[in-house]
Amino acid sequence: MKRRNFLQKASLSTIGVVASASVVACNANKEKNNSGSIVNSISVKPIVIATWNVPNATAKAWEVINNGGTSLDAVEQGCMIEEADVKNSSVGKGGLPDRDGNVTLDACIMDKDGNYGAVMCVQNITHVISLARKVMEQTPHVILAGEGAEKFGYDLGFTKENLLTESSKKAWEKWKETSDYKPIINIENHDTIGMLAIDINGDISGACTTSGLSYKMAGRVGDSPIIGSGLFIDNEVGGATATGMGEEVLKTVGSFLIVELMRQGKTPQEACEEAVRRVVKKSGNRYKDFQVGFIALNKKGETGAYCIHEFFNYNIYKDGENKNYESLFYNKV
Repeated sequence: MKRRNFLQKASLSTIGVVASASVVACNANKEKNNSGSIVNSISVKPIVIATWNVPNATAKAWEVINNGGTSLDAVEQGCMIEEADVKNSSVGKGGLPDRDGNVTLDACIMDKDGNYGAVMCVQNITHVISLARKVMEQTPHVILAGEGAEKFGYDLGFTKENLLTESSKKAWEKWKETSDYKPIINIENHDTIGMLAIDINGDISGACTTSGLSYKMAGRVGDSPIIGSGLFIDNEVGGATATGMGEEVLKTVGSFLIVELMRQGKTPQEACEEAVRRVVKKSGNRYKDFQVGFIALNKKGETGAYCIHEFFNYNIYKDGENKNYESLFYNKV
């Protein structure tokens, strides 16, 4: 064999070995998902993100994950902190009532497999986020409402208690003097909590819990317990949750929209900004009178947040640090 031909064959063999090694290396970073398709396997650090300044809630969620708990356990137990805190006025016990003086709670939860549970218009049970999880795990349904949801809770051993605290009762009685219903930006909704988390396995779950708009009409339900609006999780892509004027979030199915935008390649920040623009566009000039804010988390552990008006903030717990951030916003007026 001539030296030139030998070198050519040797070079081709070398290229083949290198190419094969590259393919093996690439495949080593890939795995099959449940449907059998190939997806990238990404190593992600645990993270918790929640709407508003709720450091105690995110700290609890982080503690759960740090002790080996799942993201589902984390978001449930994190939200329970706010539900039990009577100092806030829009979550759990101590929430401001409807026009008739009844505190009614809504909540939903969604796990890594896309399972979902929700309750709405529930009275007399503080931890509706846990009740929503029971709906998801122990019933053939995804939503229970009102007296039916409450009875289900009692059958499981949930405690019946009066959710109307003395301070909330006084505020309601003061409101009845004028009965002027006008939601205030960043006030009536600012303790509504939406939480997203990634655990040590890289799995994402989310939860949302609220007492809704203060002095709402009896029976009113906002976006918080509605899948795709107040919360949406897709473990292959990421998750999103909302706060603010629920009626406006419902019109755009905002959380689902954000996850689908991330699926198409947008970052969590870009997706949140687009979702807010959709809300603004549909509302005409009405957006000047209400707040909507979103947070999002993708499979890589990247986060995003955006709102219509300033002063929406959110908590992130990662790498052992719990920090509060001011969201970027659409309108400065």
